[in-house]
Parts: sequence; C-alpha cells; structure tokens
Amino acid sequence: MGVFDFIRDAGSKILTGGKDEKFEAAREAAAKAKERAEASSAATKARSAAAAAGKRANAAAEQAKEKAAAAKEAADERRAAAKAAFDERRAEARKADELEDYVKDLGLGDDIDVRFDDGVAYVSGTVEDQAALERVVLAVGNVEGVEKVDEELEIAASEDAAAVAQMYTVKPGDSLSAIAQQFYGDANRYPEIFEANKPMLTDPNLIYPGQTLRIP
Repeated sequence: MGVFDFIRDAGSKILTGGKDEKFEAAREAAAKAKERAEASSAATKARSAAAAAGKRANAAAEQAKEKAAAAKEAADERRAAAKAAFDERRAEARKADELEDYVKDLGLGDDIDVRFDDGVAYVSGTVEDQAALERVVLAVGNVEGVEKVDEELEIAASEDAAAVAQMYTVKPGDSLSAIAQQFYGDANRYPEIFEANKPMLTDPNLIYPGQTLRIP
C-alpha cells in the first residue's frame, strides 16, 4: 500500500470533501480573495490620497512662501520710499537753509525765509524796496538747482510800478556793454546794469549764459 500526503489547507476540501464542504471552502476562498482585493484597493486609495494631500500641502507651502516673499518685497519698497522721501525732505531743508544764508551773506536782508520743494524756492519776508525784492529773487533764482522762484515778499517802502525793473536772461556771447547797448542804446551805460545786480555780480566781465539780470 502506497503512502500519500494529505492536503490540509482549505483547498483540500474542494478536492476531497463533500459537496457542502466544497461549497463552503470555495465561499471562504472567494471571501478571502475579496478581502485581499479590497485591502489592496484601500491601500492604493490611501496612497493616492496621501500623494494628493502631499501635493496640496506642497502647493499651500509654495503659495505661503510666495505671499511671504511678496509681503517682504512690498515692505522693503515702502521702507525704501519712506527713506527716499525723508532724504529728499532733509536735502530740501538743507537747500533752503543754504539759500537763506546766501541771501543774508549778500546783504539783501535778514528777514528772509526760504522754503525749497521740488526745484521751487518759496521766498517770503520783508525787503526795503522793489530793487531789493528783485535782487533777492535774482540771487535765489541764479543758484544751481533752483528752477523757479515763488516770492511773497513785502516791500517796506511804497514805490511806483515804474520802479519795477526788466529781467533779461544772458545769452551766449553777451556782455554787459552789449546788453546796455540793446536796452539803452549806449554800451557805456553797462555800469548801471552792473550796479543793479550787485552783490550777485562781483565783476562786470563775469556773466554767464542762462543767468538772469535786472535791467533798471
């Protein structure tokens, strides 16, 4: 009589058991297969969900990083703008002080106040007469960096409108004698123009294009 090995797993019931046992064994095998399939599907879904969550987290982190960078850039721009505005105000205040000192050094008046803003010199105070007013305006207006003079000067002495001098901008090749010839018909009257523009002018031979002169 030969020796046979008996199969002891659930599949043996399919081969060796009765009809009910075979059916039960098949049902159990199918249930286990279904469980394994469901477990595999659940694991796959879990991996997919984890991957999707990871992508969302990375995207959120990247957005947060971009927002933080944008906020920092905006803050840096605001600080830079504030510093530039402060530096500009300080430079304009320094320019105004320099203009006031310049007017005083020229002996044109101690009661002169100058405010400087965007190339415009705002001049106020009191001067003795129309000639002094014009000298102050010319002195300030001929300083480098001053594009315009807005004066609100008061004249202490009452004068006729005829006392107001003409203004002339020096052109290339001009001289005081040539200007005197143009306005007075007499080149020898240039000292009158020179005197009218002192102390801004210190030498009748030293005038330059773009300079504004009083022509009394």
